[in-house]
Amino acid sequence: MTLLDKFGRQITDLRISITDRCNFRCVYCRSADPENYRGRDELLSWEEFDRLAKIFLSLGIQKIRVTGGEPLVREGVEDFIARLHALHVRDLSITTNGFLLADRLPRLIAAGLHRINISLDSLDPARFEQITRTTSFAAVMRGIDAVQNSSLAPAKINAVLVRGINDDEVEAFASFARERGVIMRFIEFMPLDADRHWHRSAVVPAAQVYERIHARWPLASVAHQHSETARKYRFADGAPGEIGLIAPVTQPFCGHCSRIRLTADGKLRTCLFSKDDHDLRGFLRDGASDDDVATYIESVVMEKEAGHRINAPDFHAPSRTMVFIGG
Repeated sequence: MTLLDKFGRQITDLRISITDRCNFRCVYCRSADPENYRGRDELLSWEEFDRLAKIFLSLGIQKIRVTGGEPLVREGVEDFIARLHALHVRDLSITTNGFLLADRLPRLIAAGLHRINISLDSLDPARFEQITRTTSFAAVMRGIDAVQNSSLAPAKINAVLVRGINDDEVEAFASFARERGVIMRFIEFMPLDADRHWHRSAVVPAAQVYERIHARWPLASVAHQHSETARKYRFADGAPGEIGLIAPVTQPFCGHCSRIRLTADGKLRTCLFSKDDHDLRGFLRDGASDDDVATYIESVVMEKEAGHRINAPDFHAPSRTMVFIGG
C-alpha cells in the first residue's frame, strides 16, 4: 500500500505524540504551559494508539517516531515501543528531553527502539536552566552518555537556535559533536513558542551556522535521503561526530515532505502548521471500522498542504497546544 497526497508525495513517516505533558517548560514549546493540558479522557488510550498504528502501517507508513510533550513521562511507553517493534516498523525512534533517559534506556533498548533524539539547547548549565525553566542539565548529560555507551549510539542531539539566547554556542555544539561523537543537529526557531515571542529576527539561518562551523572545522557533505529534513555533514579532518542543519524557515523542504502527525488527543495533522485538525479519536470512539478509519486517513492525506506558509505575508501560527519541535 502507498499513501500519497495530491502532489504525489509519498507519506512514509508518522510522528505519534503520546502525551501533551512535559517535565520541562522550554520557552519555544507549547507544551510549556500546564494550563493547556487536556483531560486524561481526552487523550488516546494505549489501545487506541495500538489500533491506529496498525492502520497507519497498513497504509504504507514505514517510520514511526514517538514524541510528546515528553514521551517518557507517560507510563507504559516502553511497552508501546515493544508493540510497535512487533509490528515490524522499519524505523522506530523516540524524541526526548533526556531527563529520565539514563534510567529508562535499558528498557527502551529491550523494547526494540532503533534510534533516539535528545533535545539540548545549551551546553551552559545556567543558560540551560533559563531555556528549559528546570535544573536538569546534569541528568540530561547522563542520558546522553548512556546512549553513547549503548547500542543506540550515536545519539542525535537537537538544538533549537534562538538569536540572543543560544546562538553564541554554535561552535561549542560543534566541538561537542567532535568530542563525543554525536550527531549534532541545529534547528531553526519556528513559530511554535508558548510565550508567542517568535519573530523572524530571532531565527538563526542554517546557512550562517554552516559558515561558522565550516570556518573553524571544514565540513564535507554526507548523502541524505530525498525526504530527509536535515542536510548532513561530516568533519573533513576525520574527527568523529556529524552536523545536521534543519532549515524549515529559510530553506523549506515542504516539496519533499513525507510526514504526518498524530497528536496525543487523536488529531491527524498533515503539517506542523496545519490550520485544521482531523479527529481520529471521534471515529474510534463512535465505533468506526478499521476500513472506515483508513479511508478517512487517505482522504485527509490527499489534501495535505503544499507547504507550511511560514514565509507568507499573512502567516499566523495556529493556536494549538500539543506541538513538539524536536521531532
